Amino acid sequence: MPFVLLVVALLGGGLISLLLLNSALNQGSFQLTQLKKETLVLTDEEQALQRDVDGYSAPDALQRRAHELGLVPGGSPVFIGPDGKVAGTASQAQAPPPPSPAPVAQPAQPAVSAAPSGAPSAATSGPPAPNPSEASGTPQPSQTPGR
Repeated sequence: MPFVLLVVALLGGGLISLLLLNSALNQGSFQLTQLKKETLVLTDEEQALQRDVDGYSAPDALQRRAHELGLVPGGSPVFIGPDGKVAGTASQAQAPPPPSPAPVAQPAQPAVSAAPSGAPSAATSGPPAPNPSEASGTPQPSQTPGR
């Protein structure tokens, strides 16, 4: 009888140990899943921030921001050698001339007639209005409805 009780106690202890071990492994699995989700979110945030940094460090963005701050391109660089001699001549930076404004084609305004129905309207008489895409010389996309 004592042998049977010993075997039952050992089996019960083993089952309880397996249950506790299984619970600990499941808890670790849940933590691992949570950490993977958090890593995915942080990776997406890092990529978004890297896109922002790349956008701000693009040459055209840097040039635009420098122009907003009033900076102008420098001239020839001047170097100071290890012996203290200056190579090159220093000069004050000059602002580049402002770009000339490009001619802007004025779009044709449609004429609205307020004349009574029996009177001829001003919109039907006279030469046709010029097409803005023909005036600028660059092809414009078609304005087809439904596309």
